[in-house]
Amino acid sequence: MYQQEYKNIDFNLEPLPDREFENCKFTGCSFSQCTLSNLDFIDCHFEACNFSLAKLPNTGLKTCEFIDCKMTGVDFQPCSDFLFSVSFKGSQLDYSSFFKKKMKKTKFTDCSLKETDFSNVDLSEAVFQNCNMEQAIFSHTNLEKTDFRTAYNYTLNPAENKLKKTKFSTNGLWGLLQQYDIEIE
Repeated sequence: MYQQEYKNIDFNLEPLPDREFENCKFTGCSFSQCTLSNLDFIDCHFEACNFSLAKLPNTGLKTCEFIDCKMTGVDFQPCSDFLFSVSFKGSQLDYSSFFKKKMKKTKFTDCSLKETDFSNVDLSEAVFQNCNMEQAIFSHTNLEKTDFRTAYNYTLNPAENKLKKTKFSTNGLWGLLQQYDIEIE
């Protein structure tokens, strides 16, 4: 499908009409608990869609934008790595996982990322703008030149992650020092 618009469709009740979607717009659609295996989304825009607990085995997300989407518990690790590129604005990604994904320059704006797993992810040059990162997991994560200046509630161990030229605000320093059990006033 090319340049199609889909509005308010529950894809649990109505299967997707094709295997490849290019330059398509999905608004108010539900993909909740759907298995989207071997589908390709290229330059697609998703707005106010529900992807909670969706399964994405070998799903291609190639320059896809998610705005005001609910994506609770989504495991992005099984997505196809070929041209994987996503951005998120105003979306809820709590309890999701990006384990081992290459997400260089990815932008997260006004997102909830509670307990999201970023282990072994390349987030170099990514931007977390005004994101709640409470209990997000960073382990062996490449955070070189990543921007956390307006992110909040994050904690990460500098010894376990690459932090060269990573940007933090002074308000966020507690998230870097928490493991040392010190008091900052």
